[in-house]
Amino acid sequence: MKRGTVYLETHQSEWERTAEETIRTLKSILGSVASDIQHIGSTSIRTISAKPIIDIAVAVNDYELILSKRDVLENADIVFRFDERPEQLLFVMGDFEKDTRSHHIHVVIYGSDEWNNYINFRDYLNSNIKAAREYEAVKLRLAEQYPDDRIAYTDGKQEVIDKLLAEARVWKSKQSSK
Repeated sequence: MKRGTVYLETHQSEWERTAEETIRTLKSILGSVASDIQHIGSTSIRTISAKPIIDIAVAVNDYELILSKRDVLENADIVFRFDERPEQLLFVMGDFEKDTRSHHIHVVIYGSDEWNNYINFRDYLNSNIKAAREYEAVKLRLAEQYPDDRIAYTDGKQEVIDKLLAEARVWKSKQSSK
């Protein structure tokens, strides 16, 4: 997907296979540096349309250990994009000559709010079709409204994401107490 643009596709089973391959690659490079690696984001939600960019969350205990693997990651075409500590580091994959992105790899601290939010949001929307459809409706409207403005699209989703994350936290606590 060209950077800065927005379009959505119906869910593709290929996304799951691509995520699994990427996770295997990351595990082989990072080894014990990664506490966990998960497919997240809209491509991991089986019932909704998504931008065709695979989001992966890598949980670590120390950002410096990931940064020490930067050369090895870049040799595997996993390129460091930016440092937003304490929330995350971002690596990307894609065709840089064509300014396209195929993957966003979010490195976060294991057990942090960011990690828990990524996992809980995915799991909640995969288990609650009504919540997933609510999220999808907002995404579809914003993609139509802002096809060339990824920032406005992303900002426009924040209210529904915050609402659904609050619901996901309640849902998760009920799941944990079973």
